[in-house]
Order: sequence, then C-alpha cells, then structure tokens
Amino acid sequence: MSRCENEPVASPVDVEMTGLNSAPTSAQQARAEASARAELVASLRSVVDGEVSDSTLRRAEYTTDASNYRVVPQVVVIPLNVDDALAAVEATRAAGVPLTARGGGTSCAGNAVGPGVVIDFSRHVNEIHEIDPEARTARVDPGVIMSSLQKAAAPHGLRFGPDPSTQNRATLGGMIGNNACGPHAVAYGRTADNVFELDVVDGAGRRFVAGPDGVGLARVPGLGELVSANLETLRTELGRFSRQVSGYSLEHLLPENGAHLGKALVGTEGTVVTVLGATVDLVPIAGAPTLVVLGYPDMPSAADAVPALLTHSPLAVEGLDARLVDVVRVAKGAGAVPELPAGAGWLMVEVGGSTAAEAMDRARAIVRDSGTTASRILQAGPEATAMWKIRADGAGLAGRTQSGAQAWPGWEDSAVPPEKLGAYLRDLDALMAQYGVDGMPYGHFGDGCVHLRIDIPLETSGSVLRTFMTDAAMLVGKYGGSLSGEHGDGRARSELLPAMYSATAIGVFEQFKALLDPHDLLNPGVLVRPNAIDADLRRPQAKPLLAKNGFSFAHDDGDFTQAIHRCVGVGKCRADTTDAGGFMCPSYLATKDEKDSTRGRGRVLQEMANGTLVTGGWRSPEVHAALDLCLSCKACSSDCPAGVDMAQYKAEVLHNAYKGRLRPMNHYALGWLPRWARLASYVPKLANGALSIKPLAKLVLRLGGMDTRRSIPAFADVPFRTWWKREGAALVAGAATSDDSAQGTVRKPKVVLWTDSFSDTLAPGVPEAAVTVLLAAGYDVVVPEDEACCGLTWISTGQLDGAKKRLSQLLAVLGPFAVNGIPIVGLEPSCTAVLRSDLTDLFPDDPRAQAVSTATHTLAELLTRPETAPGPDSGWVMPDLSDVTAVVQPHCHHYSVMGFAPDEKLLRDAGATLKTLAGCCGLAGNFGMEKGHYEVSVAVAENALLPALREAGEGDIFLADGFSCRTQADDLAGVAGMSLAELLASRLTER
Repeated sequence: MSRCENEPVASPVDVEMTGLNSAPTSAQQARAEASARAELVASLRSVVDGEVSDSTLRRAEYTTDASNYRVVPQVVVIPLNVDDALAAVEATRAAGVPLTARGGGTSCAGNAVGPGVVIDFSRHVNEIHEIDPEARTARVDPGVIMSSLQKAAAPHGLRFGPDPSTQNRATLGGMIGNNACGPHAVAYGRTADNVFELDVVDGAGRRFVAGPDGVGLARVPGLGELVSANLETLRTELGRFSRQVSGYSLEHLLPENGAHLGKALVGTEGTVVTVLGATVDLVPIAGAPTLVVLGYPDMPSAADAVPALLTHSPLAVEGLDARLVDVVRVAKGAGAVPELPAGAGWLMVEVGGSTAAEAMDRARAIVRDSGTTASRILQAGPEATAMWKIRADGAGLAGRTQSGAQAWPGWEDSAVPPEKLGAYLRDLDALMAQYGVDGMPYGHFGDGCVHLRIDIPLETSGSVLRTFMTDAAMLVGKYGGSLSGEHGDGRARSELLPAMYSATAIGVFEQFKALLDPHDLLNPGVLVRPNAIDADLRRPQAKPLLAKNGFSFAHDDGDFTQAIHRCVGVGKCRADTTDAGGFMCPSYLATKDEKDSTRGRGRVLQEMANGTLVTGGWRSPEVHAALDLCLSCKACSSDCPAGVDMAQYKAEVLHNAYKGRLRPMNHYALGWLPRWARLASYVPKLANGALSIKPLAKLVLRLGGMDTRRSIPAFADVPFRTWWKREGAALVAGAATSDDSAQGTVRKPKVVLWTDSFSDTLAPGVPEAAVTVLLAAGYDVVVPEDEACCGLTWISTGQLDGAKKRLSQLLAVLGPFAVNGIPIVGLEPSCTAVLRSDLTDLFPDDPRAQAVSTATHTLAELLTRPETAPGPDSGWVMPDLSDVTAVVQPHCHHYSVMGFAPDEKLLRDAGATLKTLAGCCGLAGNFGMEKGHYEVSVAVAENALLPALREAGEGDIFLADGFSCRTQADDLAGVAGMSLAELLASRLTER
C-alpha cells in the first residue's frame, strides 16, 4: 500500500524511540549509531566537496558554542561555497537527520549546537559579493564576518548598523539567526531592521528569496492564511518594543509592516530556514563620534536617566557596572581603565555630528540632561577606545565575579522597555540576593537590554539555574519585557516563552514552524517544542581533574576541569586581532581551523573532562591533536577576556600524559636545550664545526624530532658567564672606583643581571650590552656566581618535575636578592615571563617565589619605573634615537605577561620611529623547530613579521628581544635583529 500524500513522515525522534522499544544493549546501540553515521557520512561525501567529518576530534570541537549547553553532533560539515552548503542541506534533509547551521559559534543561548549535522559556514562560505553604494546595500554569504563587511563598506562612507561586541568573529548568518543588535542598535535598529532580502532553503527543501511586499510568501503554502487568521495576536503581542527578540518576530508579516518575510525570518535561529545569502542595508558612517561618560550611584540610577537621554537621538547608550570595571583593573591593570567620573554605575553615551563642534554641542546637551554632575566627554582617541574595549570584552570578563567564582550565561540578555529599566534592575538585584548569587550587569541600556552572567552553581546541578530563570522570566514578563533582547532564546530560554506570550501566540509559533519545517529537522528543541532549560548542560557532566605535582591552578581551586571551563566560548581567539594589536591566536590565524583556536582546544579539553566522547584522559589522541599546533605563546592569557592560559594547560596535559613514560625525542632535544647548550659551551668551536657539516646537522635535527629545513643556532665562542668572570666584573669594579674618585663615596643602587641559558650560551652580546647600559645608568651590577635556569623549555614540553628542580635552584640563587628588595633584570622575554607568572603558579606557597616575581623587571621597566629608574645623580642620559627607524617584534610572552608598553614608550620618547608588529613571529621557542610545524610556523610569520621585513626601508633595523624572534627573522628572511640592550649600548659607545 502506498503512503497517502498527507500521511506524516516519521521524524528521526520517532525512529529513535521505536528502536528503543527493543531495548538494545549499549554495545548494540553503539554499533547501530556508528553504522547510521557511516551511512550519513558516505551520503554527504558523495555530494559535498568540502569537509565532512565524524571524527571524535571534530565533533568535540562543535559540541558547544558560547552557552551552557553540550550536544554532540553526529557529523560536522564545512562546505566550500554556497552550492556545497546547499548540497549538504539537501542530503541531510533526505536522510531525515537534524540540521544546525553555525557561523562564528558565539551563541550564548545554545542556538548553534545540535544532535545531527552541524554545518559551519564561517570557514569558506564568506564572500562579500557586492557593495552597492548608491542603493546602500551589500550582498553577502552567511559566513561573512561582520567586521569584514564594515571594512569593505567603509571606503564608501557606509557601514552595517548593528554591531555586537563579537563583531570581529560573528558572522552575518549568525547575526541574522539571532537578530543581533549591539551598542548602535539604538540608532540603527536590530539586524531585522537592516535586512532587505534573504536567500533561504526551508525544512521542506524549498529554496526561495524572502523579501519585502510579500516576496516569498507564496512559496510557503498556508503562511498568508496563518497571518490573516491571527492579525490581533500579531498586532498586540509582538513588536511591542525595540528589543522584543524572543519567539518569532511575525509582526513583520503584517500588511502595515510591508509583509516582509525576510525580516520575519530574522531571529528564527535556524529553526525554519537555512540562510544561504543575504542582501543587507547599509547606513552612512556617523561623523565625529564623541563619547560622554556619566557617573551614577548605581546601575538602577543610571537606568533611570536613560529616557531623558534618548530624546537627543544618541548613537549608543551603554551601561557599565563598577564591579565589571574593577574586574578589568585586576585582569588588565589600572592603565586599562581611563579616569571615570565618580559613581558605581556609568552610562557611555555616543553622539556624532557633521563636525566635531556639532558633536561636542550634542555631548554637552547630553550632560545637561543627564541628571548627574559626574561626567567626562571623550573625543575619538585612546581613552574612548579603551572604554569601548571594556564594553567589548564584557562577555568574557563578566564570566568571573569579583570573588573569582565562575559566572554563567543563561539570563544573558533580558530586555524591558527603557522607561522601566531602572525598576526592573532593582527587582533583578533583589531576586539575585534572594538566591545568594551575584553578577555584573552591563549592556545596551538605551534599548533596555541587560547583559548579565550569574555565578549559579552549575558544577554539580542545573536545579538552581531552572528555578532562578523561571522566577526571572516571571519578573521580565511583569515588566512587559523580553526573555532575550538580542541573542535569541535557544536552549536557554525557549521553554520559558509562555511567561511572556499567550497560549494563542505559542500556537501561532508552532504553526509557523510546521509550515516551513514540517518534519522538525531544523535546529530541533529550540523555540518550538523546546528542550528543558536544564537539559544537556555541559558543566555538571565534567569530572574534577585535580592537578598533582604540576601547575597548582590555585586560581581555580587546584582543579584543571574548573580551569578549562574558563573558556566560555566568546571566540575572541577566532578574531583577526592583528590590526587591533592583539596576538591571539597565531595558529588559528594561519589555518582558520576551529581545532587550532584557543576555543577549539578548550572544547576538546572539556570533552576530556567529560570522558564520554573523548576517552583516554590525558593521553587521548584527540587532546594531543588539538594541542599540537598550540605555540604556547601565552597570548590567550592576556587577550582572552575569560583568562584562558592554553600554554599552561598544554604543559599540564603533557606533564600528566608522559609522567613516568618515554617521551617524544624533541622533548629531550629541545626540552633539555639549556643542558645541551651548557655542554656545548665547553667546546663551542668543536660543536659549531660539527654542526656546520650539513649532513650531520640534518641528522641531528632528524634524530631530535626537528624539521630538517631549520638551522641550528651557533653556540657562542665565549659564553657570557665566562666573559663576566674574565672582564665584566672588572668593568663594574672599575666603574665603581672611577665614581668614588670623582664624586667621593657614592652608594649606587644594586641590580641583579640575571642571565638565562639562551643569553648566556647563544647570544652573550645581549647581556654584555646590558652591562654597558646598566653601568652607564649608574647601577651597581651584580651577576650571581651560581647558575639559575628558569626551566622554560622543561615547562613548554610539560616536564614540570624537571622545571621545578631548576626553579628551586633559581629561588635559592635569586631569592635572597629579591627578599632584600634588589631589582632583578631579565633579558630573554620568555624566561623573564616564567619568573613573572609560572614561578608563582608552580610554587604558590613559597614566599621567595612571590618576591622574585615582584622583583623581576625587563630592562625598559627598570629604566622607566619611578621606583627603579636611574636617579638624578646617576648621570644617566637616554641616547638619542631620532635617526632610528625600526621594525619591532615584541616577544609573545613579553606582550602577554609583562606588557610591551614600557619598551615602546622608552623608544618613542628617545625619538625612534617604530613599526610595532602585532602577532607571533611563528618560531615560538621549540614550536617552530619541531617536525610537523614548519609550514604553520612560516604561515604565522606571514601574518605580520615577514611582510614587515620585506617592506622595511634600507637602513631600518629589526628590533626583537626574543632570541626565537631573531632566529626566525634570520632563518626565513636573512635579517639579523638586535635587542633593546644592544641598541642602547651601541649608542652609548658612539658618544
């Protein structure tokens, strides 16, 4: 008997439930699932040219987004273009398997995870096809990064209006899916307000263009009738205020709103259509942006002032809580926060004008109507940029409360009409107090939208999450608000929609879904027939992993699992930050593969802690594959707003994986490099002579697990410590005698010149130059007799027991100086960074470790910090560098741990012209030397270093304190570099 035309087709859920009636064993079920997945993979690979993967590693990377939820996909598809994506969509639909479309994966509500096929549009389907300046439109692929569209439109004086804080990694497809907004939505509206038409394919396999004036409506039989039958519901319950994003925005289908199906499909979160392309509207770039910062006693008081400010038509009205600002100060340093007006809550109000004077007049008018006397006006510049950076990093920084507790999304972006915002915030504060939880509110106050992450105890259960969010949903309903103001409902809030909509409205949503996705295959469990808000939570399923004999993870209660869950998925590691001065994440910038982002690695480590998908613990091949291309650059420790330190996590994994076992050869060859360098220093000419024989050098590289295309650096004929004993100490004594005879007895400030293994045996010219500079600056230079190795190479290869042995010796040598307040100067940035960061993590209870960390300075810090700088009687005069033009490569650890600002200021104050690079050199210590890393190492160098060296003018110098940075430039470009100490010393000897 043939199937009746209208007979419903069993959904995948029905099929699974039917199969469960026979109660198969877990082994049988696993085999059946594997067989079904293999069949699905084969079907997809037959029509998709891009990547189709069901590997455990790839699936682990896509188990979650930036939300609390974990759903393991069966298959991940990474299409090459729109046609490839469409083929994947069709094959998935034909197989009856659920489909989730994904862009940047920064969804805070669980909109971008699903149980079937996940299609990642971001990697390849990201072309900007056309910018039409006259029509003020752009035609784009769904994977286009929003900031890329802004760059393309800017030469025409145009921009896309909405701009979420994740704009340098969020895709247009994702913004369309969630109806994203951002700070400037108060002026330009939501994504829905800026969409002209969409190219989509629905759950029934129909591809059509959805646009204004009913375009596309006829392709969905029954949709017009659904609208006509529910006019009252659509007019009274939907579109009540600008940030009502929850549910389906079907008010756009009303005749008085232009029957715009394209706008109605915005915010549907991939549950009814898959977006294949979009034509979006552009707006003129506002002139003379000027920022007004207003201070209030608290956040509710700041919110009370918003309605009066909106009468001035501002471009943005953002709220900042004092608790968030304090977290920024702790995480980034006091210099990261500009001087703020008095208060505990602030509004950032941006205005523009045709001229700077007009913008300033508008800013002053804002101040007059602000209801506060605490204000500052900032024109475009560093301080205004710093304020916006605080706001942009909010999603990550707010992931930790002031007490250090993990704060979670969920009640992430509720919204109420702006005139009700103050009262809502007071009640929300009371609700949090009732539950004994805390968070740091901030957000788009001009639209009544509040971002808030709360330290709900998710480590063991989701019960508090459920009860709190249920009560919070009732509260927002009381104020006529929206569960979501821009991120969508997803798995986090869909179950709560009845708190703000009638049963009739919920029924209309269900009918809309049924018309476009009759078999419930598109992002099931979201919006219609939603999953429970406490189902599929990621954190409660992760097992504690206590650090033993490795890093203490004192900042996370000694629990590696807690540490890796710092990664909440905001995805800043996927952004191209080189233009903005960031260094994270160099391998991702080279490969554009999620596996090589800090977030991707974090997800795989979280799956290791879960133990059901990634099995095998510390030795899991998926874990080691994810960490393989991590350069241990530590940039994430600085650039990641959530405070992820993947270099430290990698060292911990390697430590546990190889503890008591034979290690890879490169761990011995490169991990013990200071040991081999010390041996070679006894017979440097013999070692260099042997290694100058190319076949022998290549054999050494091959046997040591290194790439044979690399060269082995030459060992110094005379190591620094040998030079010091022969000549250096006498120079210091001579300088002291000369000063005594000229000025009488003068007590010079002592400084310890700590010589690391690299500087001692491979680049002794650097510490020799440092002696020259320090003597000229009037210091009494001390070089300890005993060696003090920081164990850097042992740390980077995860040999933490060996690192601790060396650092124990270092504490014995340097500790007495540090506890007596004598500054220590480090020259090799990576080694200096160990003393400033890893030392205290590995020795959290040793007071000498904190003393050494505090006493350790870079050369620039020593010369510029008031407490250590040369005194007025020292005779120190900074050399004139006005004729110096330099390409400057900050070492990653220098940038990440110490900060490069003192070096840059010292050089610029001396008159030097600098091109300071952002991003890693690509060698990164042992990384670029290791076999299998050469291509990525070179690709990373092509991000900034190699282009800058090619573009450098004749006579320009290459300045780099990092030995690896200088080695990379020499190896790949034939350019010799010099350190800051060598530059200063060369000018002193020329006087």
